[in-house]
Order: sequence, then structure tokens, then C-alpha cells
Amino acid sequence: MGRKGTIVEKEIESTYLDETLVVKIYQPENYSSLYKYHICIMQDGNDYFQLGRVATYSDRLHEKGEIDNTVFVGIHYQDKYDRQDKYHPQGKKNEAYIKFLRFEVVPLLDDLLPSYYMGATRTLMGDSLGGTVSLMTALKYPNTFGNVVMQSPYVDKNVFDAVRESKDLPLINIYHTIGKEETEVPTTSGDVKDFLEPNRKLYEMIQSKTSDYAYYELEGNHTWKAWQKDLPRALHYTFGK
Repeated sequence: MGRKGTIVEKEIESTYLDETLVVKIYQPENYSSLYKYHICIMQDGNDYFQLGRVATYSDRLHEKGEIDNTVFVGIHYQDKYDRQDKYHPQGKKNEAYIKFLRFEVVPLLDDLLPSYYMGATRTLMGDSLGGTVSLMTALKYPNTFGNVVMQSPYVDKNVFDAVRESKDLPLINIYHTIGKEETEVPTTSGDVKDFLEPNRKLYEMIQSKTSDYAYYELEGNHTWKAWQKDLPRALHYTFGK
């Protein structure tokens, strides 16, 4: 069954990243400039469209009237090494990528879409390192990005420090999941890491600082099988009426 909405592609010639990136904008069926929309910016954009089936879920939830009007925006990476450079807290392009999201992606979307132009209606979403950079970006610009969906984020000292030092965490609504089997996750750098325990510690830290927070431990491991299955709940939590 085909998608009911429409994908519009736009290019951004990024000054911060010194490259041209494609932004894929999924407008729901009956999209109209007469309405206002929430905006969900997805790291690993192609993965969310192809493996996460976010467009199908968007169609279904909009048709049933279960979520507010929402446009899903996907940004992808060149390869796994480019992804590491942009999404990892210590990646050589991480700072530039965060500025790209704030100062190049947001203005583009504000020009194109009839949104609310408020942080509370902008969401950053991502899996694994994509979830990490989503959280770190929102912590840096909490007035611009008021919601985060992070599925099995990579968590290290940089993340703990950012959360610990943040005075604006209560401004951000967070949806956070981790799989109970994510104790041995292969990483791009070649080693194997335990994702479960650091995520549990992150949960303790976040829940002590804010009430706008949902945390779930999933049955499964570090794969799209678990993330796709969990996505409808994430969308209901973040955009539900």
C-alpha cells in the first residue's frame, strides 16, 4: 500500500559542514498551509522512513486523529563513518552538525512549513548515536527544540556531564527507550559496549531533574526490529492529542 502523504526533498548547502545535505520532508495527507504543524526532525532519516516505517505510522495516526498535525523530516548520513563524525559527542563534525540543525535546518523548515515556530512543537528524534545527538542538541538549544525521542542512545561521560550541568532540562519533553538485551553492542569504532547500564544511569539522572519524561525498557536488542515496534508509542507520547 502506497504512502498517503507526500515527500518533498530540499537541499541545504551547509556552511557549517561544508557539504550539501538533502532534507526529506513528509507532509501528511490533506496537508495545507491553512493548518499549523508540529515538526519532527529525524537523524538517520532514511532508516526511519525505510526501516522504522514512520511514514506509514504517520498516515495511520493522522487518519485516526490520534496525533496532532505533524511533519516528519529526515536527514541522513553519507556512510557509517560520516555518521560517527556527526553524531558522536566526540566526533570531529559533531559541533558543526549541531549548529547545522539549529541554524540551517530550522530556518529552512520555518520558511517552508506553516508551523508554530516554538520549541515546544519541534522534536528531534534518533536511534543509537542519532538519539545521542538529538539529546545533546536539545540540551544546547532548549528554547528551539522542546522534545526529544531517543531510542537506545549511546551514553558516555559527555552525555552525563551535559545532563548534569543543564539547568534547562525541565524545558524538554523526553521519550527514552533501551533494550534489555543491549549489553554487548558492536560499535563503528570496532569495540563492543554495554548500552543498558549507562542508559539506566541516564534514566536515574533525568528523572531526578524533570517530570516530562517517559522511559521504557524494551524486550529486544540494538536493532530496528525493536525500534520500529516501539515507534507508535513514541509518536503517541510526543504528538498525541
